[in-house]
Amino acid sequence: MKTIQITAQDNVVVALHPIAKGEAVEVNGQTVTALEDIPQGHKMAVAPIKAGENIIKYGFAIGHALADAAPGAWMHVHNVKTNLEGEMEYSYHPNLHFPDPVKPETFQGFLRKDGRAAIRNEIWIIPTVGCVNDVAKKLVRDNQDLVSGSVEGLYTFPHPFGCSQTGEDHAQTRKLLAALVRHPNAAAVLVLSLGCENLTHEQFLAELGDFDRDRVKFLICQESEDELADGRTLLEKCAAYAGQFKRQPIPVSELVVGMKCGGSDGLSGITANPTVGRFSDMMGARGGSTVLTEVPEMFGAEGFLMDRCASQEVFEKAVAMINGFKNYFIRHNEVVYDNPSPGNKQGGITTLEDKSCGCVQKGGTAPIMDVIGYGDPVVTKGLNMLYGPGNDLVSATAMTAAGAHMVLFTTGRGTPFGAPAPTLKIASNSQLAQRKRAWIDFDAGTIADGEPIDSAAQRLLDLVIEVASGKQTRAEEQGYREISIFKDGVVL
Repeated sequence: MKTIQITAQDNVVVALHPIAKGEAVEVNGQTVTALEDIPQGHKMAVAPIKAGENIIKYGFAIGHALADAAPGAWMHVHNVKTNLEGEMEYSYHPNLHFPDPVKPETFQGFLRKDGRAAIRNEIWIIPTVGCVNDVAKKLVRDNQDLVSGSVEGLYTFPHPFGCSQTGEDHAQTRKLLAALVRHPNAAAVLVLSLGCENLTHEQFLAELGDFDRDRVKFLICQESEDELADGRTLLEKCAAYAGQFKRQPIPVSELVVGMKCGGSDGLSGITANPTVGRFSDMMGARGGSTVLTEVPEMFGAEGFLMDRCASQEVFEKAVAMINGFKNYFIRHNEVVYDNPSPGNKQGGITTLEDKSCGCVQKGGTAPIMDVIGYGDPVVTKGLNMLYGPGNDLVSATAMTAAGAHMVLFTTGRGTPFGAPAPTLKIASNSQLAQRKRAWIDFDAGTIADGEPIDSAAQRLLDLVIEVASGKQTRAEEQGYREISIFKDGVVL
């Protein structure tokens, strides 16, 4: 099969494999001859399209034609333009389809003293300010001998903030770092401060709230004669605390899984993202939780989402989130719809509507149960939407802070990064999966060659259970894990 027409209403098809100029393809019993080369993932007209007429893909308008186009024409950035501009008004017409309950499988995880599940048993060093990043990194390098028994790793997450920030940025940094300290995959945490930063020890304690003093330790470097020796002592205590946890059977209903895409191509919305969406529905049926973010990549695809909000209250939160992010662009005098990226375009994505309609496929079809803010935890079972940007590192960090045990990351072009939570890479095309084996964990490109989405989603669920039970992702094997904190204002 060379092409796919995603819905019967579409006036374009997507090339599952490259189509040469002059090559004839069958589309719903009709023969269409390519008028020019159509790269893999790109769109070809299958009906006459007039200038100004909408381009229909996924059953939605993804833009309009800039000139007349005949069947077989390549439809891309040279002859298609977005329809989007400014804010939109939304109305709620609930259309809810709850998945039939399924008895959850189990994974071999860790049960924390507060009752939460974890899939890793690690020690994390969280710097409260960028000034102590190198101290944190040296503490990690010098104390790897503490990684033994059931303690699976010692890691730190450098960042440049915690000082010279004001207002909302300062609050967001504080909130994000405290959320990471609470993450269940961290069996024990050392919070590392300098001592004179804006983010004071007292502020951080207030943000953190109640905590287990055996699990969380603090070191203020300016108050220590030898921060490396004192850090070693505290890390030994962290290792002793973490070492008491052992893997045991836990239902997958206790999992929280983040869903993200980056470096997308024209197949992302056809293979990888729908597979993740079907997985999300499967998790909901099992009583688990999934998280969808990348708010700018919901613009233009709201029709897939708004009527799936579980209540009027959730709908209003979703509207506030989307329009709030548009206002964020406008405040900075940025074009709201200045997207997709050059790599996206090379992969076949033409407009933001095109990108967004593919992106939201990761949300499946189940109801949206809640909408949460940046740095807030997931508290509602099922599908959650999270306030966050499209940027890969920032949004994956936000999902980790929300409590995601792991992040599913779909990509058509490939990327090596990892979040603090295990980051499982899903290729939209098999060429990428074969070429970048050190990056890619799962090949969804098989769908382009005929594998049913249900079959791929079951394979993905099986792999998620393996990863939750201790199998390392490619990013973990390479030691790739980092954070990036969302910022909006000035740096002093």
